[in-house]
Amino acid sequence: MTDDSPTLHIVYDPLCGWCYAAGPLIQAARRVPGLTLALHGGGMLTGANRRPISTAWRDYVMPHDRRIAQLTGQTFGGAYFDGLLRENGVLLDSAPPTTAILAADAMAGRGLDMLERVQQAHYVEGRRIADPSVLTALAQDLGLDIETFAATYAALEGAHTQAHMEQSRQWLHQWRGRGFPTLALQIGGRVQILDIGAWLGRADDWQQHLVERLDRAGASASASAAAGPLAQASQPPAHADGAACAVPSGAGGLPAC
Repeated sequence: MTDDSPTLHIVYDPLCGWCYAAGPLIQAARRVPGLTLALHGGGMLTGANRRPISTAWRDYVMPHDRRIAQLTGQTFGGAYFDGLLRENGVLLDSAPPTTAILAADAMAGRGLDMLERVQQAHYVEGRRIADPSVLTALAQDLGLDIETFAATYAALEGAHTQAHMEQSRQWLHQWRGRGFPTLALQIGGRVQILDIGAWLGRADDWQQHLVERLDRAGASASASAAAGPLAQASQPPAHADGAACAVPSGAGGLPAC
């Protein structure tokens, strides 16, 4: 993290409902001139934290998903609510879609596009995004060469993806993020956690907010350079095991995925 260009770091998980809630804000941030976006997949449902879909899981997540839809306008399809969430036993595993996002990014800088596509496939289309064949089809939807994608995916799965997720969790803890998603703005050598709760459902306002922050930073670049090392945001610590989404501050409700 030595690049001096302004960077919005996004610690996410493809199976986190609140990361899906933040989707319009991420898309708006992509339109901010001069701002780089960096994805950090945290592996929320991996290893011992993988979960099979069950009636209890469905009953737990559906009220929170409906709350997300109300706050943000994000769509949850019938194929998800009445299809996938009724397929008891289907394993929810964050690692394969995270690998797919890494592969799309390595191939063509399309990691953000793949994140959006896997979220749509899961929450709207009710598809099994832990299935490599589904992920290959999603890559094809993005116009990626499927043979190159399959080879890149194979090279990045396993140890590489695990190392990426561990590094992402280290950033999460260092920044004292609340869980998934955590958005942190880096300008020069300083990093500040951004509270996105107040911006949910207000993507245009959020975009303007980021533009203004970058303008202010540019106007006071010399002062920022003299301000010292990374800022430590005064936020509560992240979940110790990284196994739960966290409601963005101001959104209300309980932690949910």
